[in-house]
Amino acid sequence: MVRAPCDAEGASEPTTTMASALTPEAVPTDPRRKKDPGHGARVRRLEWLDRLLSEPLRNATPSELVRHRVLVGATSFMLLCTLVSLPLLPLSAFTGVEVLCCLGYLGTLVLARRATSVRAPAALLCGVMGLTTTVIPVVAPQLPYYVSMHAGQMLLPAFAVYLLGTRAGLLLTLSLAGVLGVLHPLYQVHVAGNPILAQDPHYLLMQGFAAVFLLGAWGLGSLHSTARADVQASLEQTLEKLRGSEGRLFSLIESTDDVICSLDTEGRLLTANAAMRQAYLALFGEEPVLGQSLFKQSHSELLERWKPRLAQVMSGQRLQLEEEADVGGARITVDVRVCPILGEGGRVTGITLFSRDITARKQAESRLGEMHRTLVDVSRQAGMAEVATGVLHNVGNTLNSVNISASLVTDKLRGLHLPGLSQAVEMLEEHAADLGSFLTSDAKGRQLPAYLRTLSQRLNTEQQALLSEMRSLSEGVEHIKSVVSMQQKHARTVGTVEQLPVPQLIDEALRLHAVSFERRGIPIVRDYANVPPVHVDRHKLMQILVNLLSNAKQALAASTRPDKLLTIRVRKSEDGQHLRIEVADNGQGISPEHLPHLFSQGFTTRKEGHGFGLHISALAAAEMKGRLSCSSPGPGQGATFTLELPLAGEEALAEPDA
Repeated sequence: MVRAPCDAEGASEPTTTMASALTPEAVPTDPRRKKDPGHGARVRRLEWLDRLLSEPLRNATPSELVRHRVLVGATSFMLLCTLVSLPLLPLSAFTGVEVLCCLGYLGTLVLARRATSVRAPAALLCGVMGLTTTVIPVVAPQLPYYVSMHAGQMLLPAFAVYLLGTRAGLLLTLSLAGVLGVLHPLYQVHVAGNPILAQDPHYLLMQGFAAVFLLGAWGLGSLHSTARADVQASLEQTLEKLRGSEGRLFSLIESTDDVICSLDTEGRLLTANAAMRQAYLALFGEEPVLGQSLFKQSHSELLERWKPRLAQVMSGQRLQLEEEADVGGARITVDVRVCPILGEGGRVTGITLFSRDITARKQAESRLGEMHRTLVDVSRQAGMAEVATGVLHNVGNTLNSVNISASLVTDKLRGLHLPGLSQAVEMLEEHAADLGSFLTSDAKGRQLPAYLRTLSQRLNTEQQALLSEMRSLSEGVEHIKSVVSMQQKHARTVGTVEQLPVPQLIDEALRLHAVSFERRGIPIVRDYANVPPVHVDRHKLMQILVNLLSNAKQALAASTRPDKLLTIRVRKSEDGQHLRIEVADNGQGISPEHLPHLFSQGFTTRKEGHGFGLHISALAAAEMKGRLSCSSPGPGQGATFTLELPLAGEEALAEPDA
C-alpha cells in the first residue's frame, strides 16, 4: 500500500481544501515537518550513519538497520572520545593503548563499510573494548580503581548482547569479569608488586563488585534482548498476517475489472489497480502517477466537474453517479461511487473511488425497454384483434340476418300480384265508355269488384310482411352501427385514464361475445354489487375483459358437461381499497402445475394459442396498479380469474412508478 507522507508521530494532516488541492501545482508536503525544526537534522544524521554502512547493511530490515546504525554510531563516538583524550594524556604506554584503540575503531568502521554481515565489525568493536579493559591495568598499574569503576566497562556487556547475541555476549562478559575479579588482583599483588593495593581492604571488594556489575549488565542486556526478540517475533507474526491480508486484498483489487483507486485529503492519487491504470491510459493517453493530483490542468473540464463532487465527499457524504466517456472511439457508460475514508473521530482521511462499466447493462435496459414497448404494441394489437374478432363475428351474424331479410323482401316484391292489378286497370280502360253496363251486364265486369277487393286485401297483407322484414333489416343495420360505434369509442380512448362504471364496461365486452355464448347455449350470470366508478384506462380494461371472456368461452366450449355456466362478479375487496372483478366458468379447468406459468409470455396449453393474451392482460393490470390472478380446483372443475383494481383517484393512477 502507498501511504501519504508522514513523520514518526503519525499520518499527515491536510493543509489545503480538496478544491485547491486538485490543481497540478499542489506539492505533497507534510505540515508537521514545517512545525518540527529538528526533523531535518535527524534526517541528516541518519543519512550520515547510512553512508558509513555497506549497501547490504543499508538494505536490511528496519530493525536490523537500527542495529547497524547503533554499531557505526557507537564506534564513531568511541573513536571521537579516544581522539579527544590523546592530547590530554602524557606520553606513556597508556598512549600506545589509546592509539591501538583508535586503529581498532577505524577498522570497525572499515569493516562496516564493506561487510555483508554485522557480526565481523561488531566482534572487532567488542574485542577492542575488552582488550582496552584488560591491557590498561598492565600498562598503568596506578589506575586499578579507574579500571574497575570505569563506565566504559558497562557498555561492553550491553554492546556484546545487542550486537553479537546473548551467548557470545555471555562468553565475553565472563571473560572480562574473570580478568577484573581474579587476574587483575593477582597481577597487581604478585606480579606488579603493588603493596599499597595489596594492603588496601577495598581493592578486592571493588574488583569483585566490578565483576558482579558486569554480569548484571549482561543479565539486563539479555533480558532486554529476549523481550525485544519476543516483541520482534510478535511483530513479525503480525506483519506476516498483515502482509497476507494485504496480499489477498491486493489480489482481490487487482483481479477485478472494476476501476478502484484512492486519494488523500489533498486529491493526490495513493493507490490504483490495473483496471484504473488501463482506464486512465485509455482516457488520457498516459499512466497515472502516484502522489500526483488525479486531474491535471489539461483535464480542465473534468477538473471543474469533479471539484464540487469531491468537496461533497470530503464533507463525509457518499456519492453515486453515472458518467459517459469516449474510450477508443466508443461511447461507454460507467457507474461511479465515491466514498470518504473515515479515521478516528469520524475525520475524513481520504477518498475511495469505484467505477464499473455498465454499458452492456444500459444497452440491455434499452433493449428491454424497446421489448416492453413492443410487447405493449403487441398487447394492443392482440386486444384489438380480439375486439375486432368479436366485432366481425357479431357483424357477420347480424349481416346474415340482414341478408335473409333482404332476400325475403326481394322474393316478396317479386311475388306481389301487380300483374293482376294491371289487367284489371286495362279492362277498365277498355270499357271506359260503357263502364256502367260493363260492371252490371258483362260477366267479367261483374267479377271485377270482388277481384279488386281480394287483390287489395292480398296487397295489404304483402305490404305488412314487407314492412316487418324492413324493420328487421333496419334493426340489423342499427346493431351493426352500434357495434362499430363501440369499437370506435374504444379506439379513441387508448391510453387515457377516465372514470368508468365497471359493470357497464363488462356488458359492452359481453356484447362482443353474446352471439357465441347464445349459439352454444351458455347462460351468463351477472352478480354486480353496488360499486363506485373507478379511474382506469378504458382500452386496457376492455382488453383484459375481452381476453378473460374469450378464455372462458374456449374453456366452456372444450368442456363436455351439460350444465355450462359463466358467472361474472363485481364487488369490493375485504379491505375496501380494491375493486374485484371475477370471471368464473365451470369449463375444462387448469392443472395445478400450469397455474404458476399461466401468465408467462408464450405459455399456452392450446395448439392454436399464441400465449400472449394472459401475459399481456397481466402486464396491463400491473400498469393500472392492479393485479390479475387465477385459481382452479383442477382439470374439469372450471377456473376463476380475478382482476383487482385500486379504488384510488386519477392522480394516484397517473403518477409514474418510483
